[in-house]
Amino acid sequence: MVNYCAIIGCTNTGGKDKVSFYRLPAVISNQGVQTRELSEKRRRVWLSRISRADLLPTSYPYLRVCSVHFESGKPSPLYNDTDTDWAPTRNLGHEKSKILPTPVRGVRVRERKEKRKCVDAARSLLSLMNSRDQGDDITEGEVPVPESSSCEEETGTVVQTELCGETIFSMGKELNRLTVENMTLKEQITRMSLSEDTFKDDDEKVKLFTGLPSYAVLNTLFTYVESGIVQGHQSALTKFQKLILVLMRLKLNLPVQYLADKFGISSGTVSRTFLSTLHVLFTKLLPIIYWPTQEERRLTMPMEFRKYFGLKVAVIIDCFELFIERPSNLEARAQTWSSYKHHNTVKFLIGIAPQGVISFISKGFGGRAPDKYITNNCGLLEKLEYGDIVLADRGFDIAESVAQVSCELRIPAFTRGKSQLSALDVEKTRKLAHVRIHVERVIGLVRNKYKMLQDTVPLDFLGSRHGSTPTIDKIVTVCCALTNMCKSVVPFD
Repeated sequence: MVNYCAIIGCTNTGGKDKVSFYRLPAVISNQGVQTRELSEKRRRVWLSRISRADLLPTSYPYLRVCSVHFESGKPSPLYNDTDTDWAPTRNLGHEKSKILPTPVRGVRVRERKEKRKCVDAARSLLSLMNSRDQGDDITEGEVPVPESSSCEEETGTVVQTELCGETIFSMGKELNRLTVENMTLKEQITRMSLSEDTFKDDDEKVKLFTGLPSYAVLNTLFTYVESGIVQGHQSALTKFQKLILVLMRLKLNLPVQYLADKFGISSGTVSRTFLSTLHVLFTKLLPIIYWPTQEERRLTMPMEFRKYFGLKVAVIIDCFELFIERPSNLEARAQTWSSYKHHNTVKFLIGIAPQGVISFISKGFGGRAPDKYITNNCGLLEKLEYGDIVLADRGFDIAESVAQVSCELRIPAFTRGKSQLSALDVEKTRKLAHVRIHVERVIGLVRNKYKMLQDTVPLDFLGSRHGSTPTIDKIVTVCCALTNMCKSVVPFD
């Protein structure tokens, strides 16, 4: 197919002339609002420079402009809108096409009649007002008609002036109405675009979309992680919107397609933004999962722990499991099968301080791994100090491991080999259960607050490249850190 230049007067063709041809810029609608507006503007400028009134929208895909009409021989990139070659600029001195649509004759006739009626009515009204001012007797319903042509011309000029004034007044009134409507629509769009203004002074919306208790906490989090979030010049989202996207994905477990439609971006952009921003949150929020020293624990030890165990309780531990997709590899399938959940799972050990904050979260293990193996290999024992007390469930057979670091393990008493527990064992178990329930409450809080932990985890989130942290570990760590930014479930008094 031979290309022809769309500029009138240009005879360059693709067959015999050594020139390049460029298509009419397309409207880019999948890379954000700014990109769409800029591409629409560039398309309008090109059509204005081509300056042909006989073109129809159906012919736009076939329009070509040759390189002769650009200073550098080719158009500049879309975002370089200050460049001379952003649109054709050379050899455009041609006559514009005069082919314009002609209105239907009947329409023109009706328009002239309407105008004539308005002018006649205005003339009659003006004549009536002049006659009353002069004191003439005018019968009701009688409309005087001007006699002289000079008076008629003068009256017509006054009528036209009055009509122009009324038109200007009506246009001004309509302009004010449209201005107010435009401002209202802009406010509504701002509220729907999930920007910073959307969450200001609306703590309920912050809780709904992010799980954080208030906008003040959300703004503090954004200020803390803002420097790590990458913002390119072609990015369709602001840094704040990237943070909100990740928090909404964790909190509500929204599908990627829904988030793409909500933020006006593609599904691929949502996935890339989620992974990159999640890594920033994982890196920045990791210190929030903090292991307190013995002195710090003594100063803030809740009363119910002081009452039952003194000031030596360091951590309450337990494990929780997340469902994962069934691996195709048989070895991986066996390593992740949980006989307790009857499903393929990934298992984490979580530890909370007596104050109710999460002080430790392990990396993910296969669902088949015993609690004892996880405890011995997750790094928890290295954090214990001399004389610390560890509270756990019956399944944690780690008394020897804890004793090797000069600490003590407290678990509920067993009835194995006994008909029933002694009164002393019953009382110890009751006291232990009374405080150990807090770790169950924290696990429930994390899983209920961030619904992504309730769904089946895809296998893509379990892999790691070059020894990096798997995505599922980052997700669990970030959810635990965000939970620490909320109110504790353990009362101090």
